[in-house]
Amino acid sequence: MKKSLFSRIFGGYLIIICILLLLIPLISFKLIRAYFVDALTENLKNVAITTSPQIVSFLDSRRHKDLDAFLKNLKNKINTRITVIDKEGTVLADTEKNPAAMESHKMRPEVVEALSGGVGKSMRFSVTLEEEMLYVALPVEKDREILGAVRMSIPLKEVGSLLRHLQIRIIIAIAVITLLSVTIALLLSRGLSKPVSTLVGAAKNLARGEFHTRVRLPAQGELKDLAATFNEMAGRIEGLFGSLSRKNEELDTIISSIQEILLVLDKDGRIKLTNESFQKIFDGVRTEDKFYWEVMRCPDFTQLVKRVIEERKNHTREIEFKNRQYLCSITFISSKEEMVAVLYDITELKKLERIKKEFVANISHELRTPLTAIKGFVETLEEEEEIKNVQYLDIIKRHTDRLMNIVNDLLVLSEVEQAGNTLEVGDVNLANLAENILRVFEQGAKEKGLTLKLVMEKTLQPIQADPFKLEQMFINLLDNAIKYTEKGEVSVTLTQRDAKSVIEIQDTGIGIPGSHVSRIFERFYVVDKSRSKKLGGTGLGLSIVKHIVLLHGGTIDVESSPGVGTKFTIILPTHLVRGPLTRIPRTFGRKVQPGKLTEN
Repeated sequence: MKKSLFSRIFGGYLIIICILLLLIPLISFKLIRAYFVDALTENLKNVAITTSPQIVSFLDSRRHKDLDAFLKNLKNKINTRITVIDKEGTVLADTEKNPAAMESHKMRPEVVEALSGGVGKSMRFSVTLEEEMLYVALPVEKDREILGAVRMSIPLKEVGSLLRHLQIRIIIAIAVITLLSVTIALLLSRGLSKPVSTLVGAAKNLARGEFHTRVRLPAQGELKDLAATFNEMAGRIEGLFGSLSRKNEELDTIISSIQEILLVLDKDGRIKLTNESFQKIFDGVRTEDKFYWEVMRCPDFTQLVKRVIEERKNHTREIEFKNRQYLCSITFISSKEEMVAVLYDITELKKLERIKKEFVANISHELRTPLTAIKGFVETLEEEEEIKNVQYLDIIKRHTDRLMNIVNDLLVLSEVEQAGNTLEVGDVNLANLAENILRVFEQGAKEKGLTLKLVMEKTLQPIQADPFKLEQMFINLLDNAIKYTEKGEVSVTLTQRDAKSVIEIQDTGIGIPGSHVSRIFERFYVVDKSRSKKLGGTGLGLSIVKHIVLLHGGTIDVESSPGVGTKFTIILPTHLVRGPLTRIPRTFGRKVQPGKLTEN
């Protein structure tokens, strides 16, 4: 059974009072008895010292009978028994008994001490008087010679009577003190326990959420300060809880208003929080505290969650769920070991993107036929000798060629985008592929006075890739490099590191200003429009290159400085791990024996 604070405090006081009440009589009775015995001893010593001169005179003249008569006569005056003993222990005189009838006192402890020259003291039961006595003996000396001993004795019954009288008074005093002590202990216990009980009750109310609870104590001191501190704490908690409640309401409102699907997962994959958009998908069925795989049967989402848990990093991926396309972004919160997943519905965007791609492909096909016809008739007219203003035909032909290049690039870009994850993969020897493509550009480079260079690692291994798309990538990059380089060289460097192939295509051309570098992969984006028109650029080549690199799971970076040149760095995985692939069991390009770094 749990004891209250009052019972513990009051019980402690009672224990202390009881211990004191037991110790006080024991100690006080012993002290009072010892005090009275010491006082009687001093009185007896004084009497012995006072009577010693008379006793010496009787002993010196050997008047033992006169000494006995003297002592018996003295008894009525001092009410004390006096006994005189010689050096041999023989009783010579006594105030109570006949000395001749008394036994030798030589071995009595007080007598032995007195005959030795000291003061003897003893308390014992007297056989002669049949009661407890106090004995005090002093030596009787003459000219520093001990003649005997004088012993004073008194019954202790008087001391006992006095002690009993004092004990009664002490007990009465102890009873009064006990009553007062218990009353004071009761008041003190209540004075201490009541404020504490009030604080405990207020703390319980605060724990139950009654933040308006306050404590008012009339007492002063530490408890008053404690109550004031408690009230201050309660006020702060009330303010913090109110602020937290408002923030939670705002957060709930924000989460509820989010149109995207949102869910929070713990480190074990258990759903901790969802929004209304998520609940609508499951018709309001309760999903909290369930594992996500019990609710969302989506392999792509499961793989993404596992990747986030393993790498403890944020990841984004397109997934398909319930016949809808979503862009899923999962953020890992390391402090709480939780994940926040947001699913953006991009079904309509993907539909529009597909429509746009189909439109581009269709319009490109539709434009290709009339452009081909226009170009054919222009070439026919050029052969006619009668035609005047041939320069107009050149303008028409040049713009027709530009339109046809744009249409061809659009068709290639459309083909790459619609390919999705499908690649015609084979073992590609990058060295052979680059060498064959460089031969295509040899004549054009020679006409501009440029040097073409191929640098490759001696242990270069084949990679898994789509050879025709890589060929398009090389052609577009080398075509741009030669077009925008007036002097110097164009180099292709092939290396491998960490199971990845690195392709670097660098020129010493005009370069790209820093403000344009981030946009060069956008469709139809050109840095110098006048120069691009003059050279026949369409603004689609680098966009095609980027799609091809991403399709192979690689990355492409560009470094450029105006007047210095441009370097494209492409990193491709040696082994493809992406979606469904159609493999071609052959090696693209002719076999080249790997050796030292070569230059062309």
